[in-house]
Amino acid sequence: MTTNYTHILDLAREAEPPADGILSKTIYQDDQIKAVAFGFGQGEELSEHTAAKPALLFFVKGEASVGLGDDVQEAQAGTWVHMPANLKHSIKAKTPVVNLSVWRWPIRKTRSGETGISSFEVGTRFERS
Repeated sequence: MTTNYTHILDLAREAEPPADGILSKTIYQDDQIKAVAFGFGQGEELSEHTAAKPALLFFVKGEASVGLGDDVQEAQAGTWVHMPANLKHSIKAKTPVVNLSVWRWPIRKTRSGETGISSFEVGTRFERS
């Protein structure tokens, strides 16, 4: 039996950075999460903004400066960032950059007022079988 899944062998190829500008491509979306691959041309900047939901950023290729609240952090291939909802953030590409952003999508309320999305506890360990 085959289960539906999404497999991308080379994420960097999915959002090859343009010479100028920023490319965004939704690579996955269902009723719980949305994943968008971004390709930034060298020197391009995503100006400071906020997101209403928590987000994860994973840098696949390149080097960038990432504004996170009042801090600026460096990012390179392999950098992972968790951002809480409403955190001011920005990205400035020093080289061509590919980054994957993942958000909870959308947050649904149940009749009891709780969100319809579950999450893993911090420290959950996953092992290969």
